[in-house]
Amino acid sequence: MTTVKETRDEQPWREIEEEIEGANVAALEETLELLTASDTARAISRLSAHDQQRLLQLLSPEEAAAVLEDIPDAQAADMIGQLPTNAAAAIMVELPSDHAVDVLAEMVPATSEAILRELPAEEQAEARELLSYDENTAGGIMIKEYLVYEQGLLVVDVLRDLEEHAPAYVDFNVQYSYIVDGDGRLTGVLRLRDLVLAQRQTTIASVMIENPTSVRTDAGLAELHDFFEDHAFIGLPVVDDQGLLHGVILRTAVLQAESRVADETYLVSTGIVGGEELRSMGFLRRSGRRLSWLTINILLNVVAASVIAVYQDTLSAVIVLAVFLPIISDMSGCSGNQAVAVSIRELSLGVIRPRDFVRVFWKEGIMGVTNGLVLGLLLGIVAWVWQGNLALGLVVGGALAANTLVAVLLGGALPLVLRGLNQDPALASGPILTTVTDMCGFLLVLNLAAAYVAQLTV
Repeated sequence: MTTVKETRDEQPWREIEEEIEGANVAALEETLELLTASDTARAISRLSAHDQQRLLQLLSPEEAAAVLEDIPDAQAADMIGQLPTNAAAAIMVELPSDHAVDVLAEMVPATSEAILRELPAEEQAEARELLSYDENTAGGIMIKEYLVYEQGLLVVDVLRDLEEHAPAYVDFNVQYSYIVDGDGRLTGVLRLRDLVLAQRQTTIASVMIENPTSVRTDAGLAELHDFFEDHAFIGLPVVDDQGLLHGVILRTAVLQAESRVADETYLVSTGIVGGEELRSMGFLRRSGRRLSWLTINILLNVVAASVIAVYQDTLSAVIVLAVFLPIISDMSGCSGNQAVAVSIRELSLGVIRPRDFVRVFWKEGIMGVTNGLVLGLLLGIVAWVWQGNLALGLVVGGALAANTLVAVLLGGALPLVLRGLNQDPALASGPILTTVTDMCGFLLVLNLAAAYVAQLTV
């Protein structure tokens, strides 16, 4: 028998709805405190848009920010974007700088700009700086919450600062402090252990680690991934080409950015255009993101299907070919999509660039010939055994072998061409590949069938 307590544990949004309706802030904060991050995200997604807005209004800015940290950025942007700009800005101040910028980036420009203008001057400048960088670079994913001191300070000065501002530094990583000269150029890193054990009247410059490793603001995810693979650092200072310190990038932030890019690529490859889609979003918004790809795809499929119309007499004479057309189309498409996936992955890691077209074409050509022959032989044998007609086996097997080669060559090279034209390879590669492989597959099968129609109809 299911008790009321068990039901509420499984459906915490029911309790949250009651607490919002009764404006019971203490109980609401207690309920949210007991939820895991995933449970919070699930509960918030079940609330109505009105209750989501009321939730943020009832909670303090600190508590509201904690809720937003547990939910997807797109959903957080939708929720906070419905608040008055002064209330939204108060919550944004409480978010970590990198998270706040991610949420702002998900908003329509007019809304994010209005919130930015409400932020205190320092936070506004930091947010605008972070927004100016590409989201997949060190500048775009670095944080602004770090300790920085000028190298002329004494050890006792730094210890006094840590003591006096302990509440403000509670969310900072205080294991390391970053040391700069009078112009703000990075000169060293100070470990907390070295600071505590040093003589109080010595300068921090004498106990810091000089010439620390750093990365440029424009360093991409591939470079950052390789660095953290080779070094057991938890964070890394980020500087510009003059050596000025701009922020700190964490290992965890790089992993999260890689996961986000992988998720976005997957969504685009499946036809979800325009960013992340959640079922808590508006119906028209979700429908538009899907239809923007599907409407293009249906037109491309009509083009591919028109090839069949041209050869309808041949198809009528050898009706068994209708069984093999979708097999050849699908198998070739699968082979091509494998090549697309590898090229997009290597592009994201920086392993290849658009100018590597010839090398990729050659490598995929070898793969296409090999796999095409194997797949063509298998399908040809199936057709031969099934119908007892060797000519049929040669036609469908040869068509699959040739179309596999075409699909693999196109799938490997197309993302490089699109990237070279500053187009999104994940978005455009799939529809183009599908259309071309369908057209080529149909043409190959029906052309060969037309040439050997006498043998096929025996």
